[in-house]
Amino acid sequence: MKNNLHIFLGATVADAAARPLHWVYDQKKLNSYIKNKKDFAFLKYNKSPFYNIKTGKVSGYNEVGQVMFNTIIREIDLAKSNVFGQKNLNLTVKKIERRFKTNVIKHFGQGSLFWKNLKTRNKYKKIKWTKPINGPWIHQNVIDTIKNIKAKKKVTGSIKVNESDGFCAALPYFSIFNDFKNLKKVMSLICANPLSIKYGLAKFYIISFALKGYASPIKEFLKKFSSNKYFKQIISEIREVTRLKSLNHQKAAKKFGMACSYPGNFKTSIHVILNSKSYKDAILKTIRAGGCNCSRANFIGAYFSAINPNQILNSNWLKKCSYSRAISIYLSK
Repeated sequence: MKNNLHIFLGATVADAAARPLHWVYDQKKLNSYIKNKKDFAFLKYNKSPFYNIKTGKVSGYNEVGQVMFNTIIREIDLAKSNVFGQKNLNLTVKKIERRFKTNVIKHFGQGSLFWKNLKTRNKYKKIKWTKPINGPWIHQNVIDTIKNIKAKKKVTGSIKVNESDGFCAALPYFSIFNDFKNLKKVMSLICANPLSIKYGLAKFYIISFALKGYASPIKEFLKKFSSNKYFKQIISEIREVTRLKSLNHQKAAKKFGMACSYPGNFKTSIHVILNSKSYKDAILKTIRAGGCNCSRANFIGAYFSAINPNQILNSNWLKKCSYSRAISIYLSK
């Protein structure tokens, strides 16, 4: 079965490239960390003020995507599945749902380093935060999902947190099946917040237009959904960002939003897409802008890999990312 796993690979490498500078909200401080560096991706030493993991590894955003990716490749044989009708796909999604829930608890839950660090974070709340915790950071969407799975709720994704975890979890699914019908359901496994679902779908449509070879996927999105009530707010926001396209990207990030939540996260991502000519250029601008650059890097990395797969497949960044090889062996030839 032909897949588009190069877009998930592009997202993964982009996340890892940004990770050492994740959640640095002080742009002056960030600029001092990358001073005189032309390529500051995969920074050797961690500068994230919240958590410290080895360079080459990914943030919690992409990590949940890795759990989905590994769930899918253990559920189906990508090499032998030449035809995947919608009926078979619907059945497969049910299997993926069940196994994914099990794998989320195993990967992030009690006994994992993610869960151990959650306890450490709770201690940090009672004292002055002086240094990052050693090891990975579990996101609130994942914490809520684990609680919901254990409570046997029908919809397991968190409804409280308006962030990118649902999009990141569904990206491997979309990369493999290119299916919109089950996309809301797949995103809702981790994040069922209505706003997060809406922005996630918008991102997937833009990536889809990029895969189809449209000269301007964002303009195509505006054209296709200009009269769509569901995307009305997003259409308005894209037009706002387009009007302010000439703004320096660091300033644009401060204006639109550097944090993890929508709509700022989406608007800042659109701004960098409109102002970048290549995958590498876009990711470096994203890193430099600071804040939650890892979440934005997942969408932006996927987008530019959809535009031109060779930008990631021939990149010298590929070997610097811990997950590159595991994904690359499943790429369609």
